[in-house]
Amino acid sequence: MAEDLSALWNEVVVVPDFPTPGISFKDLLGILANPVTLGLAVRAWAEAVRPEKPTMIVGIEARGFPLGAALAYELGCGFVLLRKPGKLPRDVHRREYELEYGTSALEIHQDALTSADRVVIVDDVLATGGTAAAAVELVRETGAHVISLAVLMELTFLPGRSAVSCHDVRIHALIDDEGRPLP
Repeated sequence: MAEDLSALWNEVVVVPDFPTPGISFKDLLGILANPVTLGLAVRAWAEAVRPEKPTMIVGIEARGFPLGAALAYELGCGFVLLRKPGKLPRDVHRREYELEYGTSALEIHQDALTSADRVVIVDDVLATGGTAAAAVELVRETGAHVISLAVLMELTFLPGRSAVSCHDVRIHALIDDEGRPLP
């Protein structure tokens, strides 16, 4: 990509001891608040995933919602939500998973996707890979084909990449946890 992805790091705020002591939370909301960096991220992802011919973008609650919707718009794809439990009104598939600092669960409407769909999953950060792996499994439960995962940042000191790549899913991470652009 011709544009300099290191500009994304300028919008990251590191919050010590959040959500629990010992965690250095990388707050990426500044990337969304700045139209220049939001556009930079969406264009970089679009360039990476367009050759994969996605038909649907799936956003993981909550930061994956605005990021995924922007990517879906850029690519001319539909957009589907993965939500925390109890937020979706129809029949759902559910998957529980481990986080770096606890456990959680995600749900997707059972009829949200079809076997004809080629899906890119979008989230803000790839850390331990628990959320991303659960998202891949949930999307596959609908019959859809997961082609890749797009994240703003990969915490390279954690095993997220191996947790997702074992599912035969390509990973498009824009920067690492020190702000370096990733290939």
